[in-house]
Amino acid sequence: MSQTNPPVTAEAAADRPAAAGLRLTGRLLAAGVVAGPLYVLVSVAQMLVRDGFDPTRHAWSLLANGTAGWVQSTNLIVTGLLVVAGAVGLRRTLDPGRASTWAPRLLGSYGLGLVSGGMFRADPGQGFPPGTPEQGTGTSWHGLLHFGLGGVGFVALVAACFVLARRFVADDQRGWAVFSRLTGALFLAGFVAVAGGGGSSWATLSFTVAIVLAWTWLSLVSAYHHGRSRRLHR
Repeated sequence: MSQTNPPVTAEAAADRPAAAGLRLTGRLLAAGVVAGPLYVLVSVAQMLVRDGFDPTRHAWSLLANGTAGWVQSTNLIVTGLLVVAGAVGLRRTLDPGRASTWAPRLLGSYGLGLVSGGMFRADPGQGFPPGTPEQGTGTSWHGLLHFGLGGVGFVALVAACFVLARRFVADDQRGWAVFSRLTGALFLAGFVAVAGGGGSSWATLSFTVAIVLAWTWLSLVSAYHHGRSRRLHR
């Protein structure tokens, strides 16, 4: 016997696009959650197996050099695209008001900075890869683009921290506001330190700590808005 399906009510039909939109937003924000752990894990794994890499002296971007450099280049591109996806999800989640426009744009710019960092590799230096002179091999066009476009992305990330902090204050989320401002300030300090530190160990380690902190912030903020979106649409 044939079985007929019950008729679809107008309310159920109207809910379908909303449910699909909610699922899409959740997936986009989930991309923002996993971007940081993926980048850190892939980078650390390379540090453990790449000959001559010293995390107390070498910036992670140097991993893009050598025969296995494609791994770090791909890591930057993939995680950058995940950040862009997370920024789109954030834009879909935030209600109109403070930071609803500029926070996603700034985070998206940071993601594009990562993508460009993967497309244009940093110049080798400080003896890495093995056989490279300590003073490096000179400044190339792709090295200039890596530093310049990556720097724009870093500035955008710092700005996003402070812009979202204002939104958290408006939403009466004081703890998140403090966390965002602290992350922005420490990341900026780490970036300035490595840019002007002349390759010293303290500058490199400061920037490494700042990178891990920034990725942690981005993952937690994405997870917060993912959960908030689900609660508001129950």
